[in-house]
Amino acid sequence: MVSSSGSRVLFICFVITTMTCFVAMATDNNPLQDFCVADENSPVLVNGLVCKDPKVVTENDFFTWGLNVAGDTLSNKVGSNVTTVNVARIPGLNTLGISLVRIDFAPWGINAPHTHPRATEILTVIKGTLRVGFVTSNTENRHITKVLNEGDVFVFPEGLIHYQQNIGHDNAVVIAALSSQNPGVITIANAVFGANPDISADILSKAFQLNKNTVQELQARF
Repeated sequence: MVSSSGSRVLFICFVITTMTCFVAMATDNNPLQDFCVADENSPVLVNGLVCKDPKVVTENDFFTWGLNVAGDTLSNKVGSNVTTVNVARIPGLNTLGISLVRIDFAPWGINAPHTHPRATEILTVIKGTLRVGFVTSNTENRHITKVLNEGDVFVFPEGLIHYQQNIGHDNAVVIAALSSQNPGVITIANAVFGANPDISADILSKAFQLNKNTVQELQARF
């Protein structure tokens, strides 16, 4: 038999549990309105961007142009150029969880190994032949790679290091969609050797099994 004090404890636990359930049911991860166009002028900081008043939203908040224009690959040391269409370019993408890029490649140009911390990427080859690949996480570090031709599609899972290389003698073009309005990008070499301020050469020499002079030479390049 439960004592009166025990009954009170059980009753209090029941009340707390019930209130917690109501709070949980009050949240909703799905969109609760037609759109949430980013208000770039709002001083409020949130995980994303504050919504503009729907009454002042126009068609231009959902529009951009110029994706038919080839990016400049000649001034890029690795021979590629990424044209990004994210929430910074189309405010109407805010909260929709999607964005787009066009990547142009010079002959034998690369999109250097990088990762998107907030998005999966699905890539379609529009022109040319590319070698693409990604590496699985530790400890397997399996390199999954494939040669793609025009019309081929390839997926890079969220957060994994991946790359593309034009293996043809002509320019190549791809279009890729990403599962975030602001997927972010971390180019591995730039992040490691171009950190500001520098990561200690002692740390990098041990991590990459290089001598300190080589590390410092690499840091000078980035």
